[in-house]
Amino acid sequence: MADKLGIIGGSGLYDLPDLDVIDEVNLETPYGRPIDRLVVGRLHGLDVVFLPRHGRGHRVSPSDLPYQANIYAFKELGVSHLFSVSAVGSLREELPPLTLVVPDQIIDRTVSRPRTFFGHGLVAHVGIAEPFCPVFRQTIHAAALGAGHDAVDGGTYVCIEGPQFSTKAESELYRTWGASVIGMTAMPEARLAREAEICYAALALVTDYDVWHADFESVTVDLVVANLLKNVVAAQATLSTLAKSPLPERTCACGDALGPALSTARDAIPADIRDHLGIIADRYLSPASDQGAD
Repeated sequence: MADKLGIIGGSGLYDLPDLDVIDEVNLETPYGRPIDRLVVGRLHGLDVVFLPRHGRGHRVSPSDLPYQANIYAFKELGVSHLFSVSAVGSLREELPPLTLVVPDQIIDRTVSRPRTFFGHGLVAHVGIAEPFCPVFRQTIHAAALGAGHDAVDGGTYVCIEGPQFSTKAESELYRTWGASVIGMTAMPEARLAREAEICYAALALVTDYDVWHADFESVTVDLVVANLLKNVVAAQATLSTLAKSPLPERTCACGDALGPALSTARDAIPADIRDHLGIIADRYLSPASDQGAD
């Protein structure tokens, strides 16, 4: 199967002007319905699937997003690489608003979101030492540079639960941890994408200095939106540049991440759990498979 690019449009990125739309797909997954219709099309000849993360009209907060259904839907539609676009606050002086960051690490501070497809009779311990695909994120960084934007290569993304912004004490704490940016959506997206064996990477769009910077006003929705509208242009240009070349060869470990992670003896896995997981683990658990957890 040919590689296919999935795009999760964050706040402000609700459409792709150059996308040739082929279809809009409503899916029902074992984990419910995705946040919205998935737009299937071609961007400069590349097969893509686009989903606005918060739904059209920005209807759903980060804590309430159907992360499992979203990732399952991308998997079902054959997505191999998933490009996440997200608005973030800066935790570093040298990352002012309007900076683009291609992070390489995450600190997960979420507390109330489903983090895995597994459990209830099947245990899987997938490795996420490198939560963003190391190959695909370099491709995104190169595409941003190619589009004329001086994107920062690397940095740690702190993912908070929200929907409120941080307290000043929290913001200062994350700075002592060496974190670069702060947002609300990279987790559990990165966890679930790895379980689904999809290469996941992000373009983080800095809109503000969070609440820690004494010389700048604290983050507000109006401030985020104003800078986001400027950043969206850069994100669209990056995506356009990315789509003009083939997706990177999958020399990473993402495409086979689940195989060594399955811990439950195969004959002990309940049939309904196998059925519920569907395409997430079918290549390892289907009767025709000679692989799996033994």
